[in-house]
Amino acid sequence: VAMRSRAEVDATLQTAKLKPAELLPAVQCLSFGPQAGAGECCLLQLEPGLCAELEAGRSLVIRGEKDEQAVLCSKDKTYDMKIADTSNMLLFIPGCKTPEQLNADQVSCNIIHSQIAGFSNNYWELRRCRPKLKKLRKLLMEDPYEGPDSRKDQTLITSKYTTEDLLSLIQASEEEILHQLQAIDACRIEGYWRILEFDYEMKLLNHVTQLIDSESWSLNKVPLRTCLEELGSLEPTEMIEHILLSYGRKYVDDAGEVYFEMHEDKVCRAIAQMLLQNAVKFNLSEFQEVWQQSVPEGMTTRLDQLKGLALMDKSSRPETIFLLKVEDLPEDNQERFNSLFSIREKWTEVDITPYIQDLCAEKQTVGTLLTKYARSSMQNGVKVYNSRRPIS
Repeated sequence: VAMRSRAEVDATLQTAKLKPAELLPAVQCLSFGPQAGAGECCLLQLEPGLCAELEAGRSLVIRGEKDEQAVLCSKDKTYDMKIADTSNMLLFIPGCKTPEQLNADQVSCNIIHSQIAGFSNNYWELRRCRPKLKKLRKLLMEDPYEGPDSRKDQTLITSKYTTEDLLSLIQASEEEILHQLQAIDACRIEGYWRILEFDYEMKLLNHVTQLIDSESWSLNKVPLRTCLEELGSLEPTEMIEHILLSYGRKYVDDAGEVYFEMHEDKVCRAIAQMLLQNAVKFNLSEFQEVWQQSVPEGMTTRLDQLKGLALMDKSSRPETIFLLKVEDLPEDNQERFNSLFSIREKWTEVDITPYIQDLCAEKQTVGTLLTKYARSSMQNGVKVYNSRRPIS
């Protein structure tokens, strides 16, 4: 492309009926470079916070397997990636000067020749989303830890995952993954993240609660050292400590001794799960009686400890209760509602809330989810919700 002279530029301005006096003196003449082409570069639109992350030298990671919609993760947040088309062609010009820079830089050089390195008609748009963590539990449940004597652990080629493995497989940021591992009580055994098999977990919890009972300890002052000394011959000490961390709050007294305050709600909930998983449905009043008798002395069972774990059917005679775990339901919003409405046609807000609470995105409420995915009506003076679409 021949370089334009000032005379040619002025002639062009005149043809366009533009007054040179109203424009900046510097003129940028653009030409396509030899390598310029569409699809060579991708544009990513970042919010200021993410921009600052990159400028500070931290990295952003795109995660997802071939069959998954890609997400972008910072150290602690996850974003959906969507392509946004634009009617204006976007040009990439290295060293391009903005009007502000040209104004500040009052150079005598009138004509700047710039080469276009590439162009695009779209860019990637990011939208903050919930981390896709359902797969984390699914992967760890392929091979739950059944204890040190488990033959399965010693013989089979088992599927075990390190932190690095999980970072490459789970569509969530590192902080969100580590937080979720803590929430599902995963523990690291020989460098691999594992979930305890439920019966083994209950066996460990039972050892601890029986010891608390026999020693007449207060439930909010369970000494770690004595637990490890007394139970170390039955199970590995790191497993005893893990169960205390899962079902209690660790603290240190003035003398430097480590104690645990047991979480009543969590212990009661686990024992309820153990009782409920052996029956399809349970007579509610009988269940409440057996449940209270099964928990450690000094603990009180309450039905609200079972939110997201069990569902009561108050319409049946006698009233019943059955196991329905929120973590077993689909992660996708529409699929979750389809699944719930196939279990029960009409739900009260109180009953459905524990099963959709985790779907709420930032600044979203259960009410907005119900408005979008359900239809409300009144039944015997109570507001109930049913599906907006027929459930097959």
